[in-house]
Amino acid sequence: MTDFSTEQQLGTFTVDGEICEVSLSIAYDGLEHVGRLWFGGPVVGQNRIPDHGIIPGRTQEEAIELAQRLTADDFLRRFFRARAEKRKFLQLRAATQTFLDKVKYMNRVAVSVQGGIMDPESARKELDLVVAELHELVDTLPLVAGVEEG
Repeated sequence: MTDFSTEQQLGTFTVDGEICEVSLSIAYDGLEHVGRLWFGGPVVGQNRIPDHGIIPGRTQEEAIELAQRLTADDFLRRFFRARAEKRKFLQLRAATQTFLDKVKYMNRVAVSVQGGIMDPESARKELDLVVAELHELVDTLPLVAGVEEG
């Protein structure tokens, strides 16, 4: 139950003669499944670049289906937007996003117990696991803080 997000490969397209890989990362925010495109491959270098737009769906499958409807031209426009708005501290951004996803998940577990959807013992084990993962993540933050990319 600790799957905070799902990653779906969508394909590739060409930018300035170089291959760009595009994938969709989907996380559930408690209301809907929120997809975000990520661009990787030789054209972006070592670290992937996130699109700043979202692709929402009532289900993971719906978010994937909406993303799969995007054309190569759509990917290209979104890529140029993402590259223009490229953040400099991508590792820190990724760690921060993971941290936030785990905190949101903790809240969903707590709400599930309150609503009688999950038993308290299972929830306690799940929360203990997430807390341990958060501690590990916090320990990595000094290693990525201030590391500028691109």
